Amino acid sequence: MTPHIAIPLEKTALETYVPPAKPSLVGLSRADLMARLGDIGVPDKQRRMRAQQLWHWMYVRGANSFAEMSNVSKDMRAALEQHFTVDRPEVVAEQVSNDGTRKWLLRLPGDGVGRAHEIECVYIPETDRGTLCVSSQVGCTLNCSFCHTGTQRLVRNLTAGEIVGQVMVARDRLNDWVDRDTPNGNRLVTNIVLMGMGEPLYNFDAVRDALLLMSDGEGIGISRRRITLSTSGVVPNIARIGAETGVMLAISLHAVRDELRNELVPLNRKYPIRELLDACRNYPGASNARRITFEYVMLKDVNDSLDDAKLLVKLLKDIPAKINLIPFNPWPGSRYECSDWDRIEKFSEYIFSAGYSSPVRTPRGRDILAACGQLKSETEKLSVRERDALRAMAMTD
Repeated sequence: MTPHIAIPLEKTALETYVPPAKPSLVGLSRADLMARLGDIGVPDKQRRMRAQQLWHWMYVRGANSFAEMSNVSKDMRAALEQHFTVDRPEVVAEQVSNDGTRKWLLRLPGDGVGRAHEIECVYIPETDRGTLCVSSQVGCTLNCSFCHTGTQRLVRNLTAGEIVGQVMVARDRLNDWVDRDTPNGNRLVTNIVLMGMGEPLYNFDAVRDALLLMSDGEGIGISRRRITLSTSGVVPNIARIGAETGVMLAISLHAVRDELRNELVPLNRKYPIRELLDACRNYPGASNARRITFEYVMLKDVNDSLDDAKLLVKLLKDIPAKINLIPFNPWPGSRYECSDWDRIEKFSEYIFSAGYSSPVRTPRGRDILAACGQLKSETEKLSVRERDALRAMAMTD
């Protein structure tokens, strides 16, 4: 086992969100849209209708400007243009993996004095689905020792608009809006996972509001059963996110003993395994048809023994669960190694024989540091000239 190293539980955000002079309407609820329309003088009797028009153009058609909104009057479009935008995060760079995975580096409004913030999100195409991995914070609140993202400072929480905006960016880049020209019209982004940068349950309100927007049947329209929120175990907010959004739940477990999980996932010192699993047993809507996913990264000679597998099965008794085994994705400076393949197979076979689904997640996007646990704003290391070059490449794609 890796020697114990004292790791703080959580980081403190360095900054707060500073809205631009003309804020984006992306991420607002219908009620908030109506309120913003009232602020610019739209009569009360028109606000609901105008808000619905904006909603359709933003979330169904993917409009990038008010000028595209052909059924909105010219005067109204001018008023909207004067006060608001429908901007989403700016694509600074796009990388495409050998396996088709795409990673976008996105720029957000910064601290109000010229310093922008950046996040990453990842699109993973598969034969039966297309999964978008979305970030919820700039940096990460936690200090999980095996995770590259966890080595990054926590800058700030994302707004609901910045979270939803990642879905909109993906649809923009993939030409995935309602009127895209394809033979069968099937969506490319079919699933959302909040498994990117940050701990979603430490940005609860914005994440909840974003999830409700993503799953709205009159807008982006992704089924709640195709949206999964992953948490390292913020126990007090687990039941609440289930009750208020109805999305699927994933738990970054990674260890079956508190002593080891304290090191791998330091938040465990605040919410130990027993409390975490009790919260899972009481997750609203959990059933054999809506199983909770337990993520378990396979670390060589750390958490990959047959005894670990046996205890994992024992711990998950009475929880409708499946276990995703994740081969460790290496990153520069990590002190861990991936478990040998034969040991991963034996671990999986034991869990499967005990009655649990135990797929081994195929690493995707490793060559562009887009795999699980690898996300980090690589442009932190780049010069201004290199960053501008990446931006220019993205603009010409």
